[in-house]
Order: sequence, then structure tokens, then C-alpha cells
Amino acid sequence: MRLTLYYRENCHLCDDFRRALMRLQPELGFETDEVDIDRDVGLVRRFDSRVPVLSLGEQEICHYFLDETALRAALAAVSAD
Repeated sequence: MRLTLYYRENCHLCDDFRRALMRLQPELGFETDEVDIDRDVGLVRRFDSRVPVLSLGEQEICHYFLDETALRAALAAVSAD
């Protein structure tokens, strides 16, 4: 399963979010693509002040802070399909 983390450089929330996410990676077995929204005007319009944002495909899982319960539920839903 591949998650996408939308972030900004020099964003302390993004750094905290990334660390929390990486702590769960060995247990939950997901891969992460990281996308700097400032490299794409469309992403800036879409996410601007809401970063970091974690998504699974088009489904937003959480933003600002890692919601471990929501992450586990999203991954479980995909595994059940």
C-alpha cells in the first residue's frame, strides 16, 4: 500500500508528522511517497494551509497531525477489499 504525504519544506508540523508516520511503517507495512506542494501550483491551491496531509489514493486520511486510528482504519479497509 502506498500513502502520499503532502508537505512543505521548513514546516515543523510536517517534520513531526513524518517522524510519527515512519514509526508506524515497520508495523503497518506501507510505502510513502512525499510530495512538496510548493512545487505545484495546483497542489498549493488544494492544500495550502492544511499541510501536512496524508492520503491513500484520493482518500484523505488526516491532516495537521497523524491520526493513527484513521490510518489503521484506512489501511484495514484496503486490505479487506
